[in-house]
Amino acid sequence: MADTILELSDVKTHFPIYKGFILRRQTGTVRAVDGVSLKIRKGEVVGLVGESGCGKSTLARTILQLVPTTAGAVILGGRNLSSLSARELAAARKDLQMVFQDPYASLNPRMTVFDTLAEPLRVHGICTATEAPGRVAGLMEKVGLAPRFMQKYPHEFSGGQRQRIAIARALALNPAVIIADEPVSALDVSIQAQILNLLAELVREMGLTLVFIAHDLSVVKHISDRVAVMYLGKIVELGDASTVIERPQHPYTRALVSAIPTPNPDIERSRRRIVLPGDPPSPIHPPAGCTFHPRCPHVQERCKLAFPPLVHHDGREVACIRVGEI
Repeated sequence: MADTILELSDVKTHFPIYKGFILRRQTGTVRAVDGVSLKIRKGEVVGLVGESGCGKSTLARTILQLVPTTAGAVILGGRNLSSLSARELAAARKDLQMVFQDPYASLNPRMTVFDTLAEPLRVHGICTATEAPGRVAGLMEKVGLAPRFMQKYPHEFSGGQRQRIAIARALALNPAVIIADEPVSALDVSIQAQILNLLAELVREMGLTLVFIAHDLSVVKHISDRVAVMYLGKIVELGDASTVIERPQHPYTRALVSAIPTPNPDIERSRRRIVLPGDPPSPIHPPAGCTFHPRCPHVQERCKLAFPPLVHHDGREVACIRVGEI
């Protein structure tokens, strides 16, 4: 992949568990992200999906080095972010921005829209103080907000408008990659569609590279070129969005796809929903072998021996030793 802009190489993010106040000792490890490898091409939209607790948001924060990498490498434009100094990392973050899930919590309530959007321009020396109002006005127009609102505060906007401000802030430095961590899950359905259409339009116009994190596969299919399905800190299926969602191969992906609601009530009544037994295992004590085997309806004894690598099958990569048999 010669045009790869972002590469994850066996990335692991583990959090130690300690006990004791005076005699503090480590008693366990939370394996939030446990060996993720992924290459993202320039101008591509990659959807990252999975149920709550699978490690999607931790992986996003690891890419930005908001959470340090335990092992592996995060390579952006040829630079290994995991090995940069604090000064070098601060400069590299110009090329890597994030849109958080809750737009209100991610905006400083004491800063106006102008201050919020001008701050990254000032910190990275992009423009002078006299040029800043024009740059901020351009950013606001780009995300569908009137420049006359730039002196207002976050509490004066609706949820959808606040998320537009967050997107404008991410665009301010013209980054190489934007990570959107469930940017529409806190919004009403009608507003979700507006934000998704805005992101899709920005991707087309600006050639953005976008990592779009969500738990709703129908939303991911609408905007993504490829989809990576995560389960308990690992990628279990990876391929083109239409291929993965219309013809899922991994048993976990099949269960996720079966939960997508259909607007046609006749089809909805006749569909067979795949209900997985039990709860996801704890990332502190993951099962041996394939981590999905305690809930898999097609489990065999060999599934309990080792976690299967991603193998090519039917135009995608699947981490299942029974791929093609089921």
